[in-house]
Amino acid sequence: MNVAVRVRPGARAEHVGGRWDGPRGPALLVAVRARAVEGAANAAVLAAVAGAFDLRRGEVELVSGARSRDKVLALDGDETRLRARLGELLR
Repeated sequence: MNVAVRVRPGARAEHVGGRWDGPRGPALLVAVRARAVEGAANAAVLAAVAGAFDLRRGEVELVSGARSRDKVLALDGDETRLRARLGELLR
């Protein structure tokens, strides 16, 4: 399942949750402490999203947006459970 996310690098605390209505539609907000330097923020985003969806890190993959705040991630797991969790996090 693909999930659109909007990233806030350099945040005071890591947090996954909330909705951002951008030009490409709604996206899940992900705040990470890591700065956008040498892929550190991308790695932190993947780890944070994996934790929020109760997935292993290897089950979350960056599909697009490596150099952007707007990213698309692929989540590998039970799609019904993942969609339910996404609905909870978008509130």
